[in-house]
Amino acid sequence: MNTSLLFQSLELPNGTTLPNRLAKAATEESLAAQGQLPDHRLNTLYRRWAEGGAGLLITGNVMIAPDALTGPASVVLQEGTDLEPFRDWARAGRSGGGQFWMQINHPGRQTYKMLGEEAVSASDVAIDIPGMSKNFSPPRALTGNEVDGLIARFAATAHLAEKAGFSGVQIHAAHGYLINQFLSPLTNRRDDKWGGSLENRARFLFEMVRAVRARVSKGFSVAVKLNSADFQKGGFDTNDAKWVVEQLGDMSIDLVELSGGSYESPAMQGRAQDGTSTARREAYFVEFARDVAAIAKMPIMVTGGIHRREVAEDALVNRAGGIGVSVLGIATAMAYEPDLPNNWKAGKSLDVALPVVGWKNRRMAGLATMMLAYVQLDRLSQGKAPKPRARPLIAFISNQIKLKKMAKRYRRWRES
Repeated sequence: MNTSLLFQSLELPNGTTLPNRLAKAATEESLAAQGQLPDHRLNTLYRRWAEGGAGLLITGNVMIAPDALTGPASVVLQEGTDLEPFRDWARAGRSGGGQFWMQINHPGRQTYKMLGEEAVSASDVAIDIPGMSKNFSPPRALTGNEVDGLIARFAATAHLAEKAGFSGVQIHAAHGYLINQFLSPLTNRRDDKWGGSLENRARFLFEMVRAVRARVSKGFSVAVKLNSADFQKGGFDTNDAKWVVEQLGDMSIDLVELSGGSYESPAMQGRAQDGTSTARREAYFVEFARDVAAIAKMPIMVTGGIHRREVAEDALVNRAGGIGVSVLGIATAMAYEPDLPNNWKAGKSLDVALPVVGWKNRRMAGLATMMLAYVQLDRLSQGKAPKPRARPLIAFISNQIKLKKMAKRYRRWRES
């Protein structure tokens, strides 16, 4: 097997190039400063990752509207926002020579009640998470005019990202957020042109892609993050995903990233509502990505628990021995090992050891595991080294305190 595939360059459909096939996939940093803007902490974090050697860095959620955040410390970029902090962030993320893309998103019904905002979605289907549903605002269905307005907002944020110096955007259509809520028959029960058939449910995404592409230059990369499946019975499934990727092939998309799950079925965190095991699901993401790569007109990136070079190398090779997927997305492992691409190239740290929280409540254990990753991101943003042996209970409690503090700050900002 040709292990150098990981470090070969990749030319994207728009003619730009990724220097290698390793990407820092999007992570929810929750590090926005006052005014929901990036500051020196995000600059330090992304400069550190840029130094680590990844060919592509993708930001965590940047929100397209001030009343629709995935968390109280999310960054917001909309018309009228001061672009200077974003220019600083873009320079930091591009300092290593790779591309730096902004992930743009709207949470839809996955909006926390503590923010004090109304939640909207494709339909008025509330989140159903045992013991946690009360933490989310009940959603109402968007009107047709509001859907058009959100498409315009996504396009405006993409345009501003290019003006600020980012090299691309990734439209987040996975993980149960708003676009995924339109795609999934579980959450889209509309009877207008935005609902019903898969063609109608995908219309929101397709119109958004066209609107974004119309607002940016040809050399600016436009990507989509898509669920391979929702991992919920009756939800968006693999056949749906294949059809969507085929349609995107005619829309000047430069890359499609495949992941899976939602807040209700967090497959991206190692747990799924359908009972699929973590190991099987990681392999499933890769196998499905290979199948999609065979029919896709654009490069395919796969993300989902990759932390061993052996797994990464294998994903790039299809069954016939050629190239399978084109890019490997790594998120959690790069929080603990920011130099992972350079280390793998040098033959070091081939398997990044990630902590396992052994709590009996699997959902709480998954949340605590995520909190431990936040600890690493916070340390990296301060110029410190990761702390792999952080205590999960302390990390969990500290994060809850921080969330409440940030929610108060956010509400004050909205009131002003």
